[in-house]
Formats: sequence, structure tokens, C-alpha cells
Amino acid sequence: MNETAAASASAAEDGETDRGTTDAAGVDAATDSSPVVVGEGVRKSYGEVAALDGVDVRVEPGEVFGLIGPNGAGKTTLVRALTGTTEAEGKLRVFGASPREVDPQRIGLLPQSFDPPERLTASELVDYYGGLYDAARDTEPVLRDVGMADDADAWYETLSGGQQRRTCVATAIVNDPDLLFLDEPTTGIDPAGRRSIHRLIERLAGDGTTVFLTSHAMDEVERLADRVALLRDGAVVAVGAPDELIAEHGGEPSLEVALDGPADEADAESVRDALSDGAAGASSPAVESTREGLRIGGVRPEEIGDAVDALEAAGVAFESLAWSEPSLEDVYLRLTGEEYSPRSGEFGETAPDGGDR
Repeated sequence: MNETAAASASAAEDGETDRGTTDAAGVDAATDSSPVVVGEGVRKSYGEVAALDGVDVRVEPGEVFGLIGPNGAGKTTLVRALTGTTEAEGKLRVFGASPREVDPQRIGLLPQSFDPPERLTASELVDYYGGLYDAARDTEPVLRDVGMADDADAWYETLSGGQQRRTCVATAIVNDPDLLFLDEPTTGIDPAGRRSIHRLIERLAGDGTTVFLTSHAMDEVERLADRVALLRDGAVVAVGAPDELIAEHGGEPSLEVALDGPADEADAESVRDALSDGAAGASSPAVESTREGLRIGGVRPEEIGDAVDALEAAGVAFESLAWSEPSLEDVYLRLTGEEYSPRSGEFGETAPDGGDR
């Protein structure tokens, strides 16, 4: 079993605290209306490497909070600090108490790496993890929630990677948590399965569960998260609603022009001049060559026809056009300066306590 999962399960089995924990200030964590998660000046180093360098984070009740960033940015370390499975400096409060003092019944955790016993069936695994809590949901509806009802009696080791991940999601929600940490929940899951998990997260949030979502899938975070924090080099560099971040950092809409092959700078210059002379362009339209052809920036939908006229005037024949608005992926690339594979399931350098720093 993964270290993070083992710590969470052990805390649940031992029953360390009761629901309604009171913190040092005498605040009842079960009834307090303050933020569910607070981190202020959170720091964690591995030797000379600062995994977290003064992180501030705040998650409100019922919110889906997305955490994104490149490999090694500190995402998993932050999740571990907030779940009390690694020590960190700074202020860390969950339901108004120290993470290690929170009733584990209230927390659901799906770590990035999770290796449950393989010679148990999906149903037996959910039964096992449910048995670690004083109260748990029935296994059958939990498996139905994650789309595993038809494979409930299959051994974990015989399931596909996507089915295994869905089963792991089931173990994280069997205790009906008030706060759910999901670290890359849909890695390896097919599109239909991803959509099912997305609907489940939306339903849980709609019923009042607070969700802390870490993902490399920008489309997933953009769809699900109420607010997003981007972590880079152990520090939060941007936080806000997805549409706010896109408006501030995503850039302008663009028109992708597919040619027979890569365009040269002369083609880009010719189109740029034609746009400047026509009705569509500003004084210096953004036109650049790509591996597929050309990219024309700042083109609004009503200006696509003018862009086509400019291509024809420049003598540039094209095969297809694709117009797109900026997305959270554009924000990610602009603020990190890195390329990434959103569905690769691969992570960066492993920190001493395991996982993607």
C-alpha cells in the first residue's frame, strides 16, 4: 500500500479523533463556517531542494479547488502536508484544526500512486476500506457511482488500468467524506469513464463535499474547478476562477491555418502585410509559422473571412482552418513556459518521501 494511503487508513482505523474536533482556539471544526482548508507560508524542503516555498492556499466549503503545475512543482507535497502525512512548516488548518487532528472519517484521499492488494476483487477492496471507518456507504452504490458495478467481482489485478483507477476512486469516497483530495483521479481512464468521474465530482460538490483536485489534465480542471492555483517552483504564481485566469493570462483567440507543410517566414510576412492592409488587421497582426502551417493571433470569429482574404491575397494556399479561444492550457504554458502531455500519466522527479514533489 502507498505510504499516503497507509497513513490515511491507519488514522481511520485507530479512530484518532471524534467528529467535531475543537482546535486550540476553541472553534468547533464541524460547525465552523470558515474555510475548510487554510495554508499560510507553507514550506517544505528535501535537503537543499525547496519543494514548497511559502505557499498560501485557501479552500472554501463546497468548493472544487484545482491545483495545477509542472512536474516537481510541489503539488503532491502540498497535498501530503494538508492531509497530515508529511511534516511542513507554516500554518496548516483543515476544518479549523491541525491536519493530523482532523477526524479521518471526514477526509477522503486518492493519492497519485495507490497500490491496493491485487488479489482482492473490486467489491472486496471497497468493503475493506469502508471497514476502516465507523460509518461507510454500502459498497454496491459506491461501485455504481464510479462505473464499476459490472466488474465488482473481478480481481483487481485483472482489471484494466482505467478500471483500477475507478476502483481506487471508490475507496476514496466510501466514507462519504466532507473533504475529498483527488490526485490525478482520471489517469488511464477512457473518455467515457472520465466523463463519469467528472459527473461524480460535480454531484459530490453539489451535495456539499469540498474537493481538492490535482491534475495535469487542463480540460478537466477547467471544467470542474471553481478556482485554480498554479504552483511553480514551490510557490503559487496565480490563483483565481478558470475564466479569470484565462482572461488575464491566456492570450487572444487564434486561427490555425493548416498548409501542405511548414510555412516559412516569407509566408508569414506576406499574410501579415495583407492583414495590415485589409479590414481585419491591426498595425502589426500576430502571424507566426508552425509545424502545421501558420497561426494568426487576435482573430475574432467575425474576422475569419478577412483572414481568408488575406491568405488568398498573399498567395498562401491552405488545407483547413481551425479557430480556437484560449484555454487553461494556454495559461499553464504561458506561466510555466513548459510543454506537457496532459494525459500521459507521467510525473516528475520523485521526492525522498515518494511521489511528484
